[in-house]
Amino acid sequence: MSVRIIDVREITQPISSPIRNAYIDFSKMTTSLVAVVVQAGSRRVVGYGFNSNGRYGQGGLIRERFAPRLLEADPESLVDASGENLDPDRVWACMMRNEKPGGHGERSVAVGTLDMAVWDAVAKIAERPLFRLLAERHGREADPRVFVYAAGGYYYPGKDDAQLCAEMRSYLDRGYSVVKMKIGGASIDEDRRRIEAVLGEIGPARLAVDANGRFDLETAIAYAKMLRDYPLFWYEEAGDPLDYQLQAALAEFYPGAMATGENLFSHQDARNLIRHGGMRPDRDWLQFDCALSYGLCEYQRTLGVLKDAGWSWSRCIPHGGHQMSLNIAAGLGLGGNESYPDLFQPYGGFPDGVRVEDSVITMPELPGIGFEGKSDLAQVMRDLAQ
Repeated sequence: MSVRIIDVREITQPISSPIRNAYIDFSKMTTSLVAVVVQAGSRRVVGYGFNSNGRYGQGGLIRERFAPRLLEADPESLVDASGENLDPDRVWACMMRNEKPGGHGERSVAVGTLDMAVWDAVAKIAERPLFRLLAERHGREADPRVFVYAAGGYYYPGKDDAQLCAEMRSYLDRGYSVVKMKIGGASIDEDRRRIEAVLGEIGPARLAVDANGRFDLETAIAYAKMLRDYPLFWYEEAGDPLDYQLQAALAEFYPGAMATGENLFSHQDARNLIRHGGMRPDRDWLQFDCALSYGLCEYQRTLGVLKDAGWSWSRCIPHGGHQMSLNIAAGLGLGGNESYPDLFQPYGGFPDGVRVEDSVITMPELPGIGFEGKSDLAQVMRDLAQ
């Protein structure tokens, strides 16, 4: 059976919202939606991908650099040993041909978006859910049950404590037992008040807080001293993601769980965090997002780095709230996944009919990543591939 990529399509779409975190607002936010069209024998198979929120669409890089490399490549150089499917690692290597080491910025997002679509196509050609295909390739037992937490609690014009508490309560009412809110976009006293209001509404040990890299060391420590008075699920991304010294110093002041990694874009970045960031494998969480960091091919190298360093993959809960990470979590035994119940639609969320129960969802048996099971997202994707 001959297999070849016959088209790569991209459209940049808005996912704008008036919300803001401690660092950015989302009023101009965009995402790239891609379709990789594959002719697999007599079948036309379309794999889809998109980049996570917080990074803008990558249409220029995709259309001008990475898609042409795939379309110009010898089709046989992109297939696996069986000749009946694409080889994601060969496709990834083709996209990265003639790219210098380093420079892990917007390039990693463009490649990660296309990589998602390639894996979707590969699992569809194999007629398997991606999570089961991944488990099989790694010699693991797939677990379709995945822990998810609800991310929200953004700063919003006119949003008071009562509205914040109502939002957090609504997530618990929808089946989540862990929720997350933003900090660092107000004064420390205001954030303390907001945290106490939410804890009074939902109870202890259910709340994570996220500073989105806002703080210098002095402020990060001041917040740590304030936050350790509360039984939080974690304290996330206090300082710049590449300031490993800050992260390591913070551990001396915050005995509870910390989380970071969503803005690291390569396995080398992950290795540096583990070596120099003071992260503690018995309690801390790693949030690398494959859609922002060169895709699943690179994410598997990142997981290899963690294994070599003695970290359990169960300490990974990826950023992004997308179905690609859900498949990785179910297939490779990650600790769970982020979820945005009310934001960044139609890209976030789960296939229709999937329910959250005690912060756990069960993966449906859909081929590929399962995008077609989410009706509002499937319509947008089909429009691109027509």
